[in-house]
Amino acid sequence: MTASTATVTTAHASRYLQQLCKHWNHKFETGFDAHQGRIDLGEGRLCEMTADDTTLTVTATAPSEGLGKLEEIIEVHIRRFAHREPDLIFDWRPAA
Repeated sequence: MTASTATVTTAHASRYLQQLCKHWNHKFETGFDAHQGRIDLGEGRLCEMTADDTTLTVTATAPSEGLGKLEEIIEVHIRRFAHREPDLIFDWRPAA
């Protein structure tokens, strides 16, 4: 498994975290509150998020050949929720 993390500056971090978890709740195992969320997408794929007043931190974990696709899927979904913030920057980096 490999993992990467993106730190996204936004005043709506908690909203996006909760929206993504609720969106995938019908299909995947999720757990969340206003400040942290976890989505188990199966097949070793995992999305973990934390939110504070100015930042959404997203960590994607997947088999190495699927990590880039998982990053893209997470980013596309959050961008849909953040349509009023078209300039969100996802700077994916290897997780520590």
